[in-house]
Amino acid sequence: MKILALGDMVSPASVEGLKNMLWSYRKNNGIDFVVANGENASRGNGLEADAAQQLLDYGVDVITGGNHIWQKNSLRPFLDSCKNIIRPMNFPGSCAGSGYTILDCNGTRILVMNVSGTVFMESLDCPFNAVERCLEAQKGKYDISILDIHAEATGEKYAIARYFDGKIDAVFGTHTHVPTADEQILPNGTAYITDLGMCGPKNSILGVKSEIIIEKMRTKMPLRFDFADGEIEYNGVIVDLMTDGFGKIIDKSIKRVRF
Repeated sequence: MKILALGDMVSPASVEGLKNMLWSYRKNNGIDFVVANGENASRGNGLEADAAQQLLDYGVDVITGGNHIWQKNSLRPFLDSCKNIIRPMNFPGSCAGSGYTILDCNGTRILVMNVSGTVFMESLDCPFNAVERCLEAQKGKYDISILDIHAEATGEKYAIARYFDGKIDAVFGTHTHVPTADEQILPNGTAYITDLGMCGPKNSILGVKSEIIIEKMRTKMPLRFDFADGEIEYNGVIVDLMTDGFGKIIDKSIKRVRF
């Protein structure tokens, strides 16, 4: 089972760029399942419902979210009706959507979870407890488990991953838009990377026009953050879960990809 995890989708151009590319990339690389963080894929941050549907049509199996996932009103009903889009599970239960989903992939049940960090971010339910409750509630209902930690602090992401090492098959971080070089298999067998990076304009600062960010930092004045133009670059990882033919995972690998 090969899983492609893509980092934060930034700008409508990053979505459109997958239209004629992702399905062929899946075929050429033997990818069975794709997870992508989509919370910044539409203008002004957030994710419009039509952009979410495009991502699913273009080859993404599950869209994960973060602190901007509710920013577009059009997505909120979609979050409640579509099992292919999830949001951080440690936000209040009254928020639209679910923090996890279980999908079938060629007879394998894949649990995908989403949680938000709380260090340098909003004060939310403890992410450790939220994930633990989900794993307990879904015990016996899945074969493979994946967690997207949408968080600012690298230490928090790593701590969550180490706590669930051996209990979750693949854990990856999103939110900072910068890919880290620490992809690894943790001691008890969890595939991990602190941040997948960004899928968006290459010539930018975190997807935004560089001159705007520089002016903001130099002057401290309020400015509109417009997405940069030009070539789109996709960052993520491929996690390969090798089985014994009876569904039991006997080996894992993780590698960074950029295309």
